[in-house]
Amino acid sequence: MSKTIAILAPGAMGSAVARRLGEHGARVLTSLRGRSEATRKRATDAGMIGAEDDAIADADIILSIVPPGEAVALAERLAGLIVRREKKPVVVDCNAVNVDTVMRIEEIIGSAQAPFVDAGIIGFPPQPGGKSPAFYMSGEHAKDVAVLKDFGLDVRIVEGPVGAASALKMSYAGIVKGLAGIGAAMVVAATKAGAADALRDELALSQPAVLARLEVALPDMIPKAYRWVAEMREISGFLGPDHPASQVYEGFARWFDHLAEDAKGEAADTDLMKAFAARIAQKKS
Repeated sequence: MSKTIAILAPGAMGSAVARRLGEHGARVLTSLRGRSEATRKRATDAGMIGAEDDAIADADIILSIVPPGEAVALAERLAGLIVRREKKPVVVDCNAVNVDTVMRIEEIIGSAQAPFVDAGIIGFPPQPGGKSPAFYMSGEHAKDVAVLKDFGLDVRIVEGPVGAASALKMSYAGIVKGLAGIGAAMVVAATKAGAADALRDELALSQPAVLARLEVALPDMIPKAYRWVAEMREISGFLGPDHPASQVYEGFARWFDHLAEDAKGEAADTDLMKAFAARIAQKKS
């Protein structure tokens, strides 16, 4: 297998993954058509090569790393690019989508007779000298992209069909981001009711691990909240409409949407979250 890998798109995760692949000798392509100047700079800084659609379709592996709401549209675009090609790239969907969505994507890519891999990314974008997030992969062709280990990615095969890796991602994100959502909601409510210090002190006594998590999670989630809205809806869909907890994640989607809008406006609630996290740090010092 050659070393040509296409990543769509060059966002925070995609560009960081591209940098890691490039550091290990891969040639990384991306599409910059219609992208902002900031995105173009991020791609260039990561060593990504802007390429036309024909070159993207000629890559050996295509990694789809986009917001969940864009995953199906990108799959349709990719299928149109590769359907007439004799040599087919392996298409890897790395997005935070539920099992039904990833099976739909598999069907779209399959219509172009291209091999497909279901993947879920768990962890932060790789930093220079740091470790890679885990790329959990499942499906018949998962082992076809194990070569990505040679280019610095932490590839972990999930023994199971397409959907298994996405199920893992949904479950993990549902726990970790769900806990962050609960913590944020209760911190804001307690602060507005005048109980912020009492809540902090009680958590320090009885739930120190939770308090330590909130110190990091509260400020960290604010710039990411807009990206979590669609992911929460995917988790709700993963549970299914008849599952009693599916509405919990619809509620988290609304909560994260509120926080994203709040951060762009008066920042009434997001400032309370930052202040609570700051008080945790002050109490420790």
